[in-house]
Amino acid sequence: MVEQQALRIRHGVEIPVGELTFHFTRSSGPGGQHVNKAATQAELCFDVARSPSLSEEQKRRALSKLHSYVSREGLLRLSCQSTRSQQQNREEAVERFVALMRAALEVPKARRRTRPSRASRERRIVGKQRRSALKRLRGRPADGDP
Repeated sequence: MVEQQALRIRHGVEIPVGELTFHFTRSSGPGGQHVNKAATQAELCFDVARSPSLSEEQKRRALSKLHSYVSREGLLRLSCQSTRSQQQNREEAVERFVALMRAALEVPKARRRTRPSRASRERRIVGKQRRSALKRLRGRPADGDP
């Protein structure tokens, strides 16, 4: 596999692969002697707070949206141990990182206030009158009614 120079997060935002650091440890779970000898669990670390690739606004947005993944020092950590291959775990960690950063850096669309149309207001009033009449009919009959 050819190593990428930068990960494209979204338009105008690319993070160089050099800003990511990887640590490999032994995985847990079944696997026999392979698990006991091979360091296949991949842990990806990315310093969100000091990244030169992100603007201050992007850092603030990422830190607030990814607070459960980020330490007090601003270090984002993702670990992956789903496969027995170190390379596959590393690739999966990178894919998860890109997906998380895309979601975190998504700028929500500003809501524009709208007013209900005249027809929708009239439908609402007619519905309320119908409901009111239905409830009025449920009551006890008046003294003069048989």
